[in-house]
Amino acid sequence: MSTEIGSEVVLYESDAGVATLTLNRPDRLNAWTPEMSVRYFSALERATADPQVRAIVVTGAGRGFCAGADMDLLQSVGGGEASVGDVSWVPTRMLDVPKPIIGAVNGACAGYGLVIALMCDLRFAAAGAKFTSAFARRGLIAEYGISWLLPRLTGAARALDVLLSGRVFLAEEARDMGLVNRVAAPEALLAEAQAFGRDLAENCSPASMAVIKRQVYRHLGGDLEPALKEALQLMERSLVTDDFREGVASYVEQRPPRFGPLRLPSPADPPPYPPLVGGREETA
Repeated sequence: MSTEIGSEVVLYESDAGVATLTLNRPDRLNAWTPEMSVRYFSALERATADPQVRAIVVTGAGRGFCAGADMDLLQSVGGGEASVGDVSWVPTRMLDVPKPIIGAVNGACAGYGLVIALMCDLRFAAAGAKFTSAFARRGLIAEYGISWLLPRLTGAARALDVLLSGRVFLAEEARDMGLVNRVAAPEALLAEAQAFGRDLAENCSPASMAVIKRQVYRHLGGDLEPALKEALQLMERSLVTDDFREGVASYVEQRPPRFGPLRLPSPADPPPYPPLVGGREETA
């Protein structure tokens, strides 16, 4: 088990194949800052590169998950020229991480925090946790790709409800609209998210999960025929892999599988298809 604690704005812990990233500004409900952005995406890169890490959990310290952009930062840019910053750190990069990311939304989840939660592959939420987009109530627009992803989770009408109104809604409603996968008691939330990650780490092929994640996001807005064609090609590749042989053998022998770590491609490797959002291609 590896743990780093202290005054860092993002804490990193690795245990049993699961890396836990904790947003750590509890006195400000983990409101987002440029420093947090650098630390968070650096931690994601670290978890991606670590062969021992097979799943990632993202949560917040204290009472909130992330209350959005720090209000001091918003006040400093209001009324003058502004920039969205280094585009290499936009939240959509989370979709290119070739390992499953589980959001453990422990409390207030607003604005940019909602974007971060939505860019996780799965979302567990504490009972009663509050969600809001807030953008329209701050004179902002649907930020950082949320207008692409939210309708695919909830449908257009519910997405517009959330985005146009900026109203507050609870975890239970978020689950009912498809935004959250599971609601847990607040005291059990992180343990449940980490247990789900450990189950993936212990029983699922990292290479399979990387390809499946990419398939789902690539095919969200496409037609069935190209998705089927690509799936058949990828399936043919998977049938000759060590992971396939191990998966079958472990089932027949009634034992836990022993899948190898995810192999990240070198720059010389030709990608099977272009990255979803930008940056380096990450495939199995």
